[in-house]
Amino acid sequence: MYLHELKLTNFKNCESAELRLSPNVNCFVGLNGAGKTNILDAIYYLSFCKSYFAATDKQNIRHEQEFFAIHGVYRHDEKDDELVSCVQKRDAKKSFRFNKKEYDRLADHIGKFPLVMISPYDADLINGGSELRRKFIDGVISQFDPLYLNALLKYNRALQQRNTQLKQFAETRTFDRELLRLWEDQMAQHADDIHRKRQQFLTDFLPIFQHYYEIVSGGTEKVNVIYESRLDEKPLGALFEEGLMHDRYSGYTNVGIHKDDLDFALDGHPLKKFGSQGQQKSFVVSIRLAQFDFNFQRIGYKPILLLDDIFDKLDDQRVMKLVRLVGDEHFGQVFITDTQQGRVEKLFENTNIDHKIFEVEKGCVKELGGGDGLL
Repeated sequence: MYLHELKLTNFKNCESAELRLSPNVNCFVGLNGAGKTNILDAIYYLSFCKSYFAATDKQNIRHEQEFFAIHGVYRHDEKDDELVSCVQKRDAKKSFRFNKKEYDRLADHIGKFPLVMISPYDADLINGGSELRRKFIDGVISQFDPLYLNALLKYNRALQQRNTQLKQFAETRTFDRELLRLWEDQMAQHADDIHRKRQQFLTDFLPIFQHYYEIVSGGTEKVNVIYESRLDEKPLGALFEEGLMHDRYSGYTNVGIHKDDLDFALDGHPLKKFGSQGQQKSFVVSIRLAQFDFNFQRIGYKPILLLDDIFDKLDDQRVMKLVRLVGDEHFGQVFITDTQQGRVEKLFENTNIDHKIFEVEKGCVKELGGGDGLL
């Protein structure tokens, strides 16, 4: 499966672009701020129904325009082409269609076109809050397990209701334990499944991750990812009883799988404190490549891989190793952005990797080398 054609209208700084893409490697080069990352974000949209970067959809509409549109044509070996479309107007609900049929639930689209994004923002996995690490683990599992995604959505809805109830109790100076327990029972119904699947995921994922870290880093350090959850101690119901006074005082729910975290370690020490910039970069690149491999094993076909400006903190040897790694037959379609055209062109010297290079300037995209990448 690969993205054969991409069409953009008024998406971020891009007024219009129509591209025919390589099934293997596609590179977008240009200065910082030219719009390279916006192309990758549009591809991300087609898989996840939302931006990788912007908090709200309407932030992605080009300045002074009334809508944006993203259209992608996906090609399979043994299937007809499939069309995915996303249209967002300023004064309307987002429209997301698969083969011209609009979804009732966007969650039903997740997993159809699996994708892995490697970005400079991945450093936040290490240095940011626990929410980002939960988002990572939830995002991986949800792409191949719709039951997990459904349980997560239902848990979060019940969590929101419990938090609303706690705030109302504080505002009205009332309390109804049975009403609160109604939402707790719904949360507990899904928490055990989520907790169990997260545990199993890390058991299966860790050897793959360690394998890629050895390849990317070229080092001998031992990396580890440890799942931290209070559900390892006792059932959620018991945690609710234990923390009830704290919840009433704070006005929100302080225990549950929405508070779980991942601990990243290097040779038994916290990566955040003891890992060098290069080691941290190798760590996040490796964890995303392992995510690719893990999803590939589960779904049976290759996710699309997006590499956004990841070369700056890797030396030339690691960059070449990474490009050769993603250019081999194990990986499928790859998209790369970089500020240096010469560096990208050099990467493909003396290789037979099929590729296209596009130049991006102020939101305008053109293929270099006289190819037919523009429709």
